[in-house]
Amino acid sequence: MRFDYIITGAGPAGCVLANRLSEDPDVNVLLLEAGGGDWNPLFHMPAGFAKMTKGVASWGWETVPQKHMKGRVLRYTQAKVIGGGSSINAQLYTRGNAADYDLWADEDGCEGWDYRSILPYFKRAEDNQRFADDYHSYGGPLGVSMPISPLPICDAYIRAGQELGIPYNHDFNGRQQAGVGFYQLTQRNRRRSSASLAYLSPIKDRKNLTIRLGSRVSRIVIEKTRAVGVEVIDRNGVEILRAEREVLVSSGAIGSPKLLLQSGIGPADHLRSVGVKVAHDLPGVGGNLQDHLDLFVISECTGDHTYDGVAKLHRTLWAGIQYALFRTGPVASSLFETGGFWYADPNARSPDIQFHLGLGSGIEAGVERLKNAGVTLNSAYLHPRSRGTVRLSAADPAAAPLIDPNYWSEPHDREMSLEGLKIAREIMQQAALKSYVLAERLPGSKVATDEQLFDYGCANAKTDHHPVGTCKMGTGADAVVGLDLKVHGLEGVRVCDSSVMPRVPSCNTNAPTIMVGEKGSDIIRGLPPLPAVIFADERNETRPRARASVR
Repeated sequence: MRFDYIITGAGPAGCVLANRLSEDPDVNVLLLEAGGGDWNPLFHMPAGFAKMTKGVASWGWETVPQKHMKGRVLRYTQAKVIGGGSSINAQLYTRGNAADYDLWADEDGCEGWDYRSILPYFKRAEDNQRFADDYHSYGGPLGVSMPISPLPICDAYIRAGQELGIPYNHDFNGRQQAGVGFYQLTQRNRRRSSASLAYLSPIKDRKNLTIRLGSRVSRIVIEKTRAVGVEVIDRNGVEILRAEREVLVSSGAIGSPKLLLQSGIGPADHLRSVGVKVAHDLPGVGGNLQDHLDLFVISECTGDHTYDGVAKLHRTLWAGIQYALFRTGPVASSLFETGGFWYADPNARSPDIQFHLGLGSGIEAGVERLKNAGVTLNSAYLHPRSRGTVRLSAADPAAAPLIDPNYWSEPHDREMSLEGLKIAREIMQQAALKSYVLAERLPGSKVATDEQLFDYGCANAKTDHHPVGTCKMGTGADAVVGLDLKVHGLEGVRVCDSSVMPRVPSCNTNAPTIMVGEKGSDIIRGLPPLPAVIFADERNETRPRARASVR
């Protein structure tokens, strides 16, 4: 069969591309995914996220020893399932700060990717349950809703933040990002709204879209200076598939540079060192890796105020029945429903710390679980200066990549991370939480000095699963793709996913990646960009709009 476009990876951006490109009935699209389908009910239950960080539907990768964190090796969950990270994440719908995207345009040379220009693509994707204003819309593919039954400790946490001087914010994606409050979630009808369910399920019968699961792309086929197809490995062996128009790489911030490197596209010296024939010397491939590093406070509760007790067999069974019959109860929770954005550095351009309140202890893999009910407050520094790399460990496409986020290589990142941890500890000590929190267990009262906090961070920090930047968009010497997402120096191949972001947004990265897919699909189709947003206060709308007469 002839394919116009071949998409490598059915993550958030890949699902968007498959949907939007196949809107043209004259175009044949092939979507390839190394993982399997999302048939398991855990993918659709909001609380199923807790199982995902423990290795379900992931590649099982880890970082190289982190030399600025005493040689620590961190688990590095990357999705291996249709829908990608959107099928296994905590479903938090956050877009970042307007300043993030204005910096893309002003400092990284990404004209047309400023906040006013990309906001319409966030809105086009969105089907928001509650908001319809300058910042939000409804009717799009992606379900966005509010938590349905938050626990009382969530409200207490929000009060505690206000006691510390952090204001309440009803919409982190609206006019202001700073504050504490409830997260919007990628859920519809109390089920996860993954990119697969949002963008692929409604169009599964399109005759011009082919989806192949269990198909790992081992390399892009290059003839002279043009990509003409891909080599695919599946249970039937090795196959070459040709793309009449373009190969669209959307394998994520780790998978996309890995695929380019396997194909001989990247830093020539590195490629030769692992025995890969150089097809196109492009130094920036696999560089510029950025991620959010997460530190956390775990406190023991005064009673059964979180979901830790649900782990008991009889309560697990009842929770499952409750969700199956009524779509309520613990299974309907994403387990991270409240949080906020604040400042570790008072002089920061925008909030530089993000909090996630976890309704239990040991929710994520590698995080300690308390004997009694606990609550977790995560804090992540949002503006890291540290830059890492993705490299090949061998020429064999099946070999795991060398992932080096290079955490805390910049002392400023370490300082701000520890400052964020200190603020998290203060929040948990406020009066509003006294009736819920018995005592801090991690880091614990004996950990007080910066040196002790540093040791605690080295031993316990985890990734927030927000890698970006490894196929950087721009015009500089380290850029991999142009503003049209075409790989510099090659024809017939583009990259469209979180790897093209020149710097990490100040938030969870699922929604920004879907935005990249939405805008990227228009660029690929040659459509004019959506009109930039003009906000209501700029339209001089100081009076209420006239109401239609009611008869």
